[in-house]
Amino acid sequence: MKSQKSAQTLSFLRHGAPVALRNVPPDRTLLEVLRDDLHLTATKEGCGEGDCGACTVVLGEAVNGKLTYKAINSCIRLAHSVAGMAVYTAEDIVSDKGELHPAQEAMVQCHGSQCGFCTPGFVMSLFGMYQNSQGGQGISRENAQADLSGNLCRCTGYRPIFEAAEKMAELPLPEGCAVDEGATFKALKSLRPQGDPTYLRPTTLAALLQARAQHPKAQVVAGCTDVGLWVTKQHKRFAQVLDVTATRELQRVETYPHHIAIGAAVSLTDAFAALVKERPQLLTFSRRFAGLPVRNSGTLGGNVANGSPIGDSMPLLIALGASVVLMRWQKNKNGGAMAHRELRLEDLYTGYRTHVMRSDELLAWIKVPRPTGHAMEKIYKISKRFDDDISAVCLAIQMTVKGGVVQQVSIGAGGVAATPVRARKTEASLLGQAWTADTVMAAQAALRAEFQPISDMRASAAYRHTVLGNLLQRFWLESQGTTAINLESLSTLEVLS
Repeated sequence: MKSQKSAQTLSFLRHGAPVALRNVPPDRTLLEVLRDDLHLTATKEGCGEGDCGACTVVLGEAVNGKLTYKAINSCIRLAHSVAGMAVYTAEDIVSDKGELHPAQEAMVQCHGSQCGFCTPGFVMSLFGMYQNSQGGQGISRENAQADLSGNLCRCTGYRPIFEAAEKMAELPLPEGCAVDEGATFKALKSLRPQGDPTYLRPTTLAALLQARAQHPKAQVVAGCTDVGLWVTKQHKRFAQVLDVTATRELQRVETYPHHIAIGAAVSLTDAFAALVKERPQLLTFSRRFAGLPVRNSGTLGGNVANGSPIGDSMPLLIALGASVVLMRWQKNKNGGAMAHRELRLEDLYTGYRTHVMRSDELLAWIKVPRPTGHAMEKIYKISKRFDDDISAVCLAIQMTVKGGVVQQVSIGAGGVAATPVRARKTEASLLGQAWTADTVMAAQAALRAEFQPISDMRASAAYRHTVLGNLLQRFWLESQGTTAINLESLSTLEVLS
């Protein structure tokens, strides 16, 4: 399929000035626009799939009366999705006199660049950190490691780059490098994206559902972190795109007495922040879900709707008892109204990347029960790299034990079947049993027998089969007070020493 040229003017800010581009196809990436259309070649293409971070840029967006900054991967982000935002590249943060921004100067002084290919991406991640920390204040090696997890370097060993992150606050900010937030905020409000049928980005839920009903063949996108790969790696073309991220109602996380509701347009970063707020033990896992640029673009709703068997959020949500709200536009004598239905998350999937959603339905909300304080909750992610990698096996467990007996248990698993799954047979083997080593041994056998994983580039079937049961054993050991049995219990400094 050949890309359609869009009559819509793509408008965003760059270096404080409006940029207006016409005839940008709906499936053109932001990186292509920057490098090929605007000739901003400092931004590099490394992997083309959001893994290496060489293409990192920072988006500035007006949210609740102030500017927010997010580092994202431009290689898999569709260009039209940044309409109405400010885009910062490594070429935009130098002063007109050639003075370097502290993010750049710190890399120079700390010798954080060798071959240099990854450097612009690191600089932009550092710039995002600088802006979000009021001039680099309070940045430690630990949070630098977390925020730079989406940037890979084959040369430096990372130590000088972490040192550069810590040094930024010590360096002066040249006058020409400072972001004039007042002027930027005013300029963003003046941008008026035009409507066009090739890239639909409705701002209200009613308009979004009507657009879905009218254009059932349009490719639905949220953060583009998966669809972007279909463009860059599979060379798919989309004549029409429906983007959910501008829908105001779906940009919220709402708190109710018994659950929180996460809108389909909420980024993974913000969704995990909401989950971690109520379940602090999920912090390490939330940082291991891809790198920060992917979490800044991708949405929890998109991850769930995509239904990848190795998507990490679904096993967790299944174990926590989450449900999804599907919505559509239903015509009636008054013109139409919004209709919805709710189902358990594990019941959403019918097979590999297939689901029960109708062609006119969209996943609108994810409802996650709030913690009761009685249940043990744990999620385990096994991957070749500790950071910025896809799981070979993911196992999430929620269990309540009273009087030494398992009163409640739910288990979600990923990487072991065609879909994210709930381990119902294993749950049945545990429910009502004494929480003992013998019970766990029997449950391990049940868990291994319940699924038949495949071999692929990430792990063999035998490895997955073995690890699946071992993770249940780890959960048992940790429930008995055993510590220091996995890398998550060690700090970076302890590992290096």
